[in-house]
Amino acid sequence: MSRRGGGRRSSEPRPDQGSSTPSPSFQRGGGGDRGRGRGRRGGFTPAPSPAPVRAPPPAASGYLSATAGPSTSLTPQKMASSSTAPPPSASSSASMVELSQEIAKKLSFGSTSATGGSVPVSSKAIVPPPRPQLGRIGRKCTIRANHFVVEVSDRDLFHYDVAITPEITSKKVNRDVISQLVRSYRESHLGNRMPAYDGRKSLYTAGALPFEAKEFVVKLVEKNDPASSSSSVKKERQFNVAIKYASKVDMHHLKEFLSGRQKDVPQETIQILDIVLRASPSEKYVTVGRSFFSLDLGKKGELGNGIEYWRGYYQSLRPTQMGLSLNIDVSARSFYEPILVTEFVAKYFTLRDLSRPLSDQDRVKVKRALRGIKVEISYRDYARSFKVTGISNLPVDKTMFTLDDKKTKVSVHQYFWDRYNIGLKYTSLPPLQAGTDAKPIYLPMELCKIAGGQRYTKKLNERQVTALLRATCQRPSARENSIKEMVGHNDYSRNVLVRNEFGIQVKEELTSVDARVLPAPMLKYHDTGREARVDPHLGQWNMINKKMVNGGRIDFWTCVNFSTRVQRDLPFEFCRQLMDMCNSKGMEFHPDPIIQIHSADSKYIEKALHDVHKKCTAKLANQKGKQLQLLIIILPDFSGSYGKIKRICETELGIVSQCCQPLQAKKLSKQYLENVALKINVKAGGRNTVLNDAIQRRIPNVTDFPTIIFGADVTHPQPGEDSSPSIAAVVASMDWPEVTKYRGLVSAQAHREEIIQDLYKKYQDPQKGLVHSGMIRELFIAFRRSTGQKPHRIIFYRDGVSEGQFSQVLLHEMQAIREACGTLEEGYCPRVTFVVVQKRHHTRFFPADHNKRDLTDKSGNILPGTVVDSKICHPTEFDFYLNSHAGIQGTSRPTHYHVLFDENNFTADGLQTLTNNLCYTYARCTRSVSIVPPAYYAHLAAFRARYYIEDVTSDSGSTGATGRSVEARSLPVVKENVKDVMFYC
Repeated sequence: MSRRGGGRRSSEPRPDQGSSTPSPSFQRGGGGDRGRGRGRRGGFTPAPSPAPVRAPPPAASGYLSATAGPSTSLTPQKMASSSTAPPPSASSSASMVELSQEIAKKLSFGSTSATGGSVPVSSKAIVPPPRPQLGRIGRKCTIRANHFVVEVSDRDLFHYDVAITPEITSKKVNRDVISQLVRSYRESHLGNRMPAYDGRKSLYTAGALPFEAKEFVVKLVEKNDPASSSSSVKKERQFNVAIKYASKVDMHHLKEFLSGRQKDVPQETIQILDIVLRASPSEKYVTVGRSFFSLDLGKKGELGNGIEYWRGYYQSLRPTQMGLSLNIDVSARSFYEPILVTEFVAKYFTLRDLSRPLSDQDRVKVKRALRGIKVEISYRDYARSFKVTGISNLPVDKTMFTLDDKKTKVSVHQYFWDRYNIGLKYTSLPPLQAGTDAKPIYLPMELCKIAGGQRYTKKLNERQVTALLRATCQRPSARENSIKEMVGHNDYSRNVLVRNEFGIQVKEELTSVDARVLPAPMLKYHDTGREARVDPHLGQWNMINKKMVNGGRIDFWTCVNFSTRVQRDLPFEFCRQLMDMCNSKGMEFHPDPIIQIHSADSKYIEKALHDVHKKCTAKLANQKGKQLQLLIIILPDFSGSYGKIKRICETELGIVSQCCQPLQAKKLSKQYLENVALKINVKAGGRNTVLNDAIQRRIPNVTDFPTIIFGADVTHPQPGEDSSPSIAAVVASMDWPEVTKYRGLVSAQAHREEIIQDLYKKYQDPQKGLVHSGMIRELFIAFRRSTGQKPHRIIFYRDGVSEGQFSQVLLHEMQAIREACGTLEEGYCPRVTFVVVQKRHHTRFFPADHNKRDLTDKSGNILPGTVVDSKICHPTEFDFYLNSHAGIQGTSRPTHYHVLFDENNFTADGLQTLTNNLCYTYARCTRSVSIVPPAYYAHLAAFRARYYIEDVTSDSGSTGATGRSVEARSLPVVKENVKDVMFYC
């Protein structure tokens, strides 16, 4: 069972947990404005909580009946510490079972079980809300998108099931078999049809084949490998192919969907057309997901450590408002270099001398790097390939096996000398193993070459990532030209299968799209600064003449230095200048550390941190409730310690820390010190800036009634880490109406599980009975304690969800939200807007004229605030693309926002403007960011939690790689005082 990193184990008593009778509610610990007043001084005071006002309109009619559970109508009700009208209680008999039924009913989730609990059903039962209307706010402009209009003629499409015997796992061989079948039988048996094949079990034709079912014999010619010949000899493999009619495809459904008259997506029809468009490149290029790569599509480049990159393109057929659209983007992926395995090992470990034996640790790393790849041998008179299954524990001169006579044992080294007259050079290296453990085939590394065209699926190190980005980074004009060249290279209009057989036409021009540039929000700083308000320009501003709107207070701090490459006095001077910067920007930073600034041996990081904690605790023993507030850490010179430091500080000692790179610290750069000060302020409970409209209560659907904004994300372990858990993180705003501070919780869950499991939990306690827990409850209670209010609205930004997972994520996570709210107070059911945030897509925007400066930012990208909700967006649903940030290098990637559920009746302008404005409140820099901050913070928190359970090889706070496989286990618990601030920043 997963444990939340943000709380105690479920078996331990918690202050925010209780039994089912009475249910824990917001009545407990009303708390006033805790967490908001800390560090607040004169010059700026948030507007007071409003007097009771008229409730917003009720939710959709029939939401809940009088006896079915909570109601969402908000009418005044007596409630401790709340001045805003909360929802009324529902019937006292409302139960969680009834709540589940109502959620299933409200969200169209289908039937309920015999016990009354909701039953997850097909995604077809869930229909996201329609687009309210197109947005109007902002300066209108025209941009281009890498979407290409696809026109389909009205032809009957047919689906046939395919069975190939003997069964083959390789899609490439399957395609070769079907291609040979078409060449042999097209005119005689297939009615001169040219089918499109998916490489597995399905075949599609434009027009019916002249049979319902038929079997074919196909002889596939391939190269053989007999030892008796020096030349390649042809060999025939025979396959039986059974083709059977499955269904006729409903093209009318597709037309009705694109016109908005049909709600459910005709996924099968779109998939068939996509397969037709992918048929030709699938035969010519290396396929990786929806992308194609080949040396014919661009020059390859070296990434280091035996890895190279290939260029290619991404292709996907999508339904849009303008009809079907083919989304095409240039891409690059990492591949193994086609070199000798010995050369790969030398590059992988940067070894110069391969005559030395590999250590056990390096041997395991080689095994992981090579397992599953194909190698080719050339020591015989013919070429043959093998799939590597492992690596011997012993070198070639000590690895023994039994010959075919089942008597004689010989070493691999001796065998190759006796059989092939080959004297092996690297006798200390272990041989590769192919075949099975019961019947292994040993292959000397120096005689094996890695076959070309094999994708490298392991995580790239930071140097490789940097090299890949540098090689593939293109300015918008260059990327647009590359996309045009790729489309021209594909030449869909002359493809016989696409154009002639299926009647599909792909326009070769990028789509011109109507867009709007939303205005940047005014930001509020402290009134004691020379500039109390700022209007950002091109998505950025600076801290000159400004003071943090709420400066935090640091009374108890110290610093420990683990670097040996900085001068002895550097830590003292760095801390002095950092303290001066914090004070100049509005913080109250005590000039003297609680214990002496000192250096420590990086070999004993854990001991050094425990010593600091022990000394500080002893020094503050007589001051009740006081503790070390901030530990400044200058990191070691080597990488790999960041995660360990954060784990110890945040889960063992309860220390809020600020880590600094030694190379940056010794520069004493004002810009770097300012950026660090921004992070320190939010870790001290302060705010850097807030939206001026939030102070003036002018944000629709946010500032009129208490609103909590959530961000959620799930991060998964890197490829190959099969035992590591996935990490879920949820953050929520704690400072309505400013919505700038976010409390974060983390939780471990099953490997690759996308749905957040710990949003709501319940369990039976021997003493308390039924106990309710979970992230939603904990964050709601924290919100109440911080603001003195209970949320009337929820805005939930959910990151990391692909389109295929929309239904299940919405189904389970919405129900968890409902159930958690129902356990806090009887009848409590705030309205929810659930928005999926997608960054991993391939839509790119380009200025209509790259030479017009008023249409681009300094990097040549479209302007920050550019929003698109027409033409290339969903035919009927509420979604939009928002480019909220200024480009730095390369081509900016807009973020796609898709509304899956909306009880708050947002207008397009309302949600687009709110999302864009929030992007200017990110705490770590004075720039608007590309993704809405709650989702960004959730990503940071999830990444931080992964450091708690895995070895890392990076000091970066936003990237890391596991060094060894670890068992899936619960997260260590983050200390309460750490959770109270934005520790993940």
